[in-house]
Amino acid sequence: MIVFPNAKINIGLNVVKRRSDGYHEIVTCFVPVPWKEVLEIVESDRLSFTATGIDIPGEGKNIVLKAYKLLQKRFLLPPVIIHLHKNIPVGAGLGGGSADGAFTLKLLNELFCLDMSDEQLMTDAATLGADCAFFIKNTPMLARGIGDMLTPVDLSMGGYHIVIVYPGIHISTAEAYSKVKPKGPSWDLGDILSAKSMEDWRGLVVNDFEMPLFERYPLLGDIKKRLYDEGAVYAAMSGSGSCIYGFFKGKTEISFPENFRVFSSRI
Repeated sequence: MIVFPNAKINIGLNVVKRRSDGYHEIVTCFVPVPWKEVLEIVESDRLSFTATGIDIPGEGKNIVLKAYKLLQKRFLLPPVIIHLHKNIPVGAGLGGGSADGAFTLKLLNELFCLDMSDEQLMTDAATLGADCAFFIKNTPMLARGIGDMLTPVDLSMGGYHIVIVYPGIHISTAEAYSKVKPKGPSWDLGDILSAKSMEDWRGLVVNDFEMPLFERYPLLGDIKKRLYDEGAVYAAMSGSGSCIYGFFKGKTEISFPENFRVFSSRI
């Protein structure tokens, strides 16, 4: 059985405070985007995991295997052969690893007829990573807490095209959070997204990671400016990674250096 885990972007991201357990509380909006990879799982007489495409860091600690072992222990699942073709950049703020974990849970639920509800899958996904639960329903969600408190948000994206630019810079979560200073939000993201059109987001919908990371990696700020210069309605960095995206009213062709990865699609 084959599924296609997709990426997400963050629209706005406010780092509210650092918790006593070392995690940070945030407010953001997760939105799925159709940049995808390929995950295949078939029943077998032995457990096997292979991967192609982009190299996956942390050998032996892949989230796909963690997801399988989580359900295998509870439901006594048989061994499986798992193959992942990795296509979403790592350390880019697109949630590719989280999507892989969540889609593994969903695929195993269907493959072995486990009859788990979305709520049960979301609970298990949250144990794999803070934003994994989002990919169970895979619809726009306002996220609070450490990214695990999700509520649906009415967000109309129809008709827009998105361009996502990955300049080959890997930014770890630890690095990103070490540079940001938590502060309470001066705006309510849910209210802005519900009441304002995308044309009004610029200057109101802010990613707190941009200022410190743009100082360290000026290329990221240059990419954002380039997207606006080319006519983007709204542009921002996604999550704590290095991808910069822009929304356009129509299909847009923008040239970037050959070592960049650029994804473009209608939303």
